[in-house]
Parts: sequence; C-alpha cells; structure tokens
Amino acid sequence: MSTASPARRTIAVMLLIPAVVAFALWAFAWPAARLAPHDLPVGVAGPAASAAPLERHFEHRQGAFAVHRYADEAAARQAIEDRVVYGAVVTTPEGPKVLTASAASPVVAQLLKDSVAAGAPPGVRLATEDVVSTPAGDPRGGALASSVLPLALAGVAAGAMVTGLGLRGTRSVVALTGAAALVGVTATGLTDSWLGVLAGGWWAEAGAFTLATLAVGATVAGLAALLGPAGIGLGALLVVLLGNPFSGVATAPELLPEPAGLIGQWLPPGAGGSLLRSVAYFDGGGAGGPALTLTLWAVLGLIAVLIGGRRRTTAPALTATRPAGPAPAG
Repeated sequence: MSTASPARRTIAVMLLIPAVVAFALWAFAWPAARLAPHDLPVGVAGPAASAAPLERHFEHRQGAFAVHRYADEAAARQAIEDRVVYGAVVTTPEGPKVLTASAASPVVAQLLKDSVAAGAPPGVRLATEDVVSTPAGDPRGGALASSVLPLALAGVAAGAMVTGLGLRGTRSVVALTGAAALVGVTATGLTDSWLGVLAGGWWAEAGAFTLATLAVGATVAGLAALLGPAGIGLGALLVVLLGNPFSGVATAPELLPEPAGLIGQWLPPGAGGSLLRSVAYFDGGGAGGPALTLTLWAVLGLIAVLIGGRRRTTAPALTATRPAGPAPAG
C-alpha cells in the first residue's frame, strides 16, 4: 500500500491523468494532422527524354518524393509488386499512364493520381491502372488497418496475464508462444476465411499475425519480468499509445511527419502491419525487414522473460540457504 498521504495521492491522480491524455492526443492527433509525403518512393518509366519532365515534376516538391527510374512499364510493375515503390508513372504516346497499388496504400494511390493529373498539360487524358488492388471485400483497405490495434491489445493482454498468473521461465515462454499462435489462427480465420479481406496464403497470414502478437506479448512480459508491474504499463504505452498511431498502416509511414513513420516501423504495430500487408497482397514482397524487426522484439522479450524468471527463482533460494546467525544470548 502506498505510504503517500491522501492529499498527495489525490494530486498525483489529478496531474497524471491529464498528462496521459496529452501524450495520447499528441501521439494520435499530431501524425493525423500533418499528413504529407516525405521521401515517398515512386517510379518513372519510359525513354529519358519523355520521362525527364515527370521526374522534374516530382522533384519540384523537395523532399516529398524519392524518384526511381525504370526503363519500361514492365520494370515499373515489378518494382510495385516487390514493394520497392508505391506506384509509377509511365510515358506513352497517348500521354502519362499512372500505375498504382491500392493494396499498398489507397491514400498514396489517390495522392499519386492527383499529383500527376495536376502536372499534366490541359486536355491530356490520364490513364490509370491499379496493379495490386485491395480485395473486393475490403476496397478501401480499412479492415487491414483495423487489425493492428486488436493485435497490439492481444499481445499486451498476454504479457499482462502471464505476469499476473505468476508464470515464469519456460512456462511463460510456452504460454506466450501458444497464445500468439492461437491468435494467429483465429485472426486469419476471421479476416481471410470469413470476411475475405485478405488475399494471401492462409498460413503465411497466420504466421504474420502470430509473430506480431508474440512480439508485443514477449515485450510486455519481458519488461514486467525485469521491472515488475511497472513494466506492463511501460510496454502498453510503448505499443498502444506510441506504436499504434505511428504505425502508418492506415495511410503510409512516408506520409507521417518525420521521424514518426520511421519510429513506427521499428515498433511491433508498424512492423506487424507492414508484414501482414506484404504477405496478404504482395506474395511476401518487402516482408524481410518487418519480419526481422518483429523477430528481434520477440526474441529479446523472451530472453528477458527467462532472465527475469531465473533471477526471481534464484533470490528465494539464496535466502533459504543463507546460514542462520548466532542465537541471541540469554
């Protein structure tokens, strides 16, 4: 029980809650209010002479776009499918042709079309093609974006339950891994088999859900094993109040104000959203980085769980084997 006086505890509550609200509003509202492209990777394809004006158009907004040059439309399409660029503009005799990938980001797809249309000469017909589109069951890509927060909450709940139930060491690792695997299967059954909003390999999607959940759960449980109950709050703050709004899964990391997008991709929600998008729509294109990030979080968290469990097991043992002092005289 806290030794602070009731007056101090009252003041602590009055000050802490507004501070948490201010942090949450900053984390969620700031990125949403400052959406703009920052080094957004786009492609330009076609002969150098006709593609040069398109390159200059994108480079005119300094720092907004990162332009990749491709020899022809086929190379640009491959770059989109590999998630190297979000879209591309191809020069044709009839005028520019915009290749988009709404599965990568519907917001960026519309942004690319609007940008090219604004720079096209009057009367030029703008052809567009969605190279990698979202499934018919989720044309705006909202279902995938909505899956990030439930996964984060599932991971936080798993880490908190393992800590609250007193599971340690190997049992904690088994519980976290098993819960994450069941979350992965359940989530894939709902989003792929039932709703039809994912279009990739079933087991690859289940693996992405599992790894994302395990990364969060292991992080929360690991922090709790090392820091005590305060670790649960720290893990929840890191994942839910920071990782979720910085994930960029509803728009694109490159649209968030810097460095929020970069930070978000290094946290489990952002990496989990990117991995799920890659396996669900792009046959694993661009999945390597997010998968590695999630694996690092999961491995480091599980190691912390094992270390924390060993420390707590060893401490009572040392206390029990410590020789008793001399009996008091008299």
